[in-house]
Amino acid sequence: MKFGDFRATIRLIGVMAALSATGGCFLPSQGPNSLEVVSPSPADPSRIPYLVVDLTPSVAALMHPGAVDTLYGSFGLQKAPAPTIQLGVGDIVNVTIFEAASGGLFIPSEAGARAGNFVALPAQEVDKNGTITVPYAGQVPAVGRSPAQVASTIVERLKNRAIEPQAVVSLQESRAAQVSVTGEVNTSIRFPLTKSGDRVLDAIARAGGPKYQAFESYVTLQRGNQRARAYLNTIVQNPEENVYLRPGDTIIVARQFRSFMALGATGLNGQINFDNETLTLSQAMGKSGGILDSRGDPSQIFIYRVEPKGEVAKMGYDVSRFVSHVPIIYRLNMRQPDGFFLAERFPVRDKDVLFVSNAQSVELTKLLNVIDLSANTGTDVDALRIAIRSIR
Repeated sequence: MKFGDFRATIRLIGVMAALSATGGCFLPSQGPNSLEVVSPSPADPSRIPYLVVDLTPSVAALMHPGAVDTLYGSFGLQKAPAPTIQLGVGDIVNVTIFEAASGGLFIPSEAGARAGNFVALPAQEVDKNGTITVPYAGQVPAVGRSPAQVASTIVERLKNRAIEPQAVVSLQESRAAQVSVTGEVNTSIRFPLTKSGDRVLDAIARAGGPKYQAFESYVTLQRGNQRARAYLNTIVQNPEENVYLRPGDTIIVARQFRSFMALGATGLNGQINFDNETLTLSQAMGKSGGILDSRGDPSQIFIYRVEPKGEVAKMGYDVSRFVSHVPIIYRLNMRQPDGFFLAERFPVRDKDVLFVSNAQSVELTKLLNVIDLSANTGTDVDALRIAIRSIR
């Protein structure tokens, strides 16, 4: 090699080193260079502040599948008894009045004129004023009361006119104490609650069950202006979440795919569904086609996620500059012998971003390709390319 060519090559290497130090930001890429990820610019106010957390056994021990939506927190007290079903407007009730002897208010004196010592009133609907009508007792309040309470009021009003009266009030058809189940169920349904109490899973079973598998179904319980949502599997596995229903409740079952985004040097890029109840990082990497051997850097695997501030503080990081949540980039080094074990212990969450960075040798190769377009020292460039490939 001539001395002039040698000096040109040295200059070329110097340029390459300088450009590599900048992270190769001018080169085409699917994401940030690993050097840029681990060396953020804290002084730049235009950038979102974040933390880079190396995935270690101690960090993996603090991992959990993520925030769990809950019904118990909003409508709980699972240990409380089932709600007492009260009468409401529109309910159809039956009233039967008994007397101790004939010749009273309802039983005629003539023996054999009729059988029994009682009279059954025609079934009637609780009117919009919340009352029912009983002869000689007038308008009897019914809404918000149990059938036994209504019967007690009837007896109280008749005791001075009938002979030792007794009354039985029964609910023939419940129209007020009903709940609805709709959404992704086999049969949308509206049904009255039973006296023994109905829970969320009872109602979904009445509707023929969910159309889709439990791991992709969410249940929303709406009660008046209050709403709460829970993963169906959470309700199945945690009896505390299977809360009692109350009159007027609406249950909505919806299908929602949980997914993560795979980017960078993986075999498959794009949004990928979990297709299971839980997903570990090792499984996510398998679903995304693994690390491309020709491009990927196994020591620079990143998981982008936003964590609650309290959870990050447990890892020993200073989170004082963050308000409530912390953008975190977890970094896993699969070149380490325990890397696969850590990946198996790390749960992937809905909307996580998995990014595998290119190897630095790939970035240098890109740089050589750019320089090769205008360089006059083509032989030296080819020699450098061969040298870089030999160390990858």
